[in-house]
Amino acid sequence: MNYHNITKDDMLNGDGLRVVLWTAGCTHCCDGCHNPETWDVASGIEFDNAAEEELFEALSQEHISGITFSGGDPLHPFNRETVLRLAKKVKETYPNKTVWLYTGFLWEEVKDKIELDYIDVLIDGEFKKELNDNNLLWVGSSNQRIIDVKKTLEQGNIVLHKS
Repeated sequence: MNYHNITKDDMLNGDGLRVVLWTAGCTHCCDGCHNPETWDVASGIEFDNAAEEELFEALSQEHISGITFSGGDPLHPFNRETVLRLAKKVKETYPNKTVWLYTGFLWEEVKDKIELDYIDVLIDGEFKKELNDNNLLWVGSSNQRIIDVKKTLEQGNIVLHKS
């Protein structure tokens, strides 16, 4: 997996102060995307042991609420295995920190294909330029859903995260 950046102390990509891993690779190529430079899976740099150490060092800070996986698309087939391994490791290492994940895929497309036990919030749906609303919290367009994964799995229907 390649990545573009590890952002520390981010307040825009989830609840609280977060670390964000910006993955490379996206097949959605949304018109108006804020990060088109991340679409190419070969862009960025290889996510290696040093990057993982940097990520977990940033997460170790007491003031950090958790991690957000963004991109690109963390659920791009080239990213899934590493991202889901990291999500599991975050939850095992820091059980009180939350894991958020942005994807252009819909919940219905991924819910049965990936391990969701280590993800607290999943933001789904492609960015739609015509539905852009800068007043929305944590999403760029009104079609995107901020899904509370645990409650959704428990109830069997989509439960939106309460901000």
